[in-house]
Amino acid sequence: MAKVSAVKVKSDKNSKVNFIKNFVREARAELKKVTWPTRKQIWYWTLIVIIFTLVVSLYLGVVDFLLAWLFSALLG
Repeated sequence: MAKVSAVKVKSDKNSKVNFIKNFVREARAELKKVTWPTRKQIWYWTLIVIIFTLVVSLYLGVVDFLLAWLFSALLG
C-alpha cells in the first residue's frame, strides 16, 4: 500500500493581495479597451427602449381586453 503524504497549501496574505492587485490591474486594462457610447447614443437607445416598451404594453393590453371581452361574451 502506497503512503500518501499530506501537502501543505501555502495561503499567504501576500499571495491573496497580489491576486487582487493583479485582478484590478487586468480589469482596468480591459475597461480601457471598451468603446463607450456617447451621450447622444445613450439618449437615442433609451428612447427606443421606452417606445418599444409602450408599444408592446399597448398591444398586450388590447389583446387582454379583447380576450376578456370574448370570454365574458361566450361564458356570460
